[in-house]
Amino acid sequence: MSVRLHPHAVERMAERGASEAEVAAAVEYGERFAARFSRTGFRRNFAGPFRWRGRTFGAKQIEAIAVEDGPDWLVITVLVRYL
Repeated sequence: MSVRLHPHAVERMAERGASEAEVAAAVEYGERFAARFSRTGFRRNFAGPFRWRGRTFGAKQIEAIAVEDGPDWLVITVLVRYL
């Protein structure tokens, strides 16, 4: 299984402070859940500290919304929550 990124996901990652490695780890090792439009979501928490917009957070949660594309996952969008 490999994780591929849609151009929209790459843009959202840059805007929201997620790395490609974090997104891949969320898909490979994170919690799986049903998402809208028959898509699959993957969620994983990462321990910090993380700096985001001038503030420091102790953890970061990555959600990757993906669709199956043969044996691979195509990540459509990425959500980030700083905790």
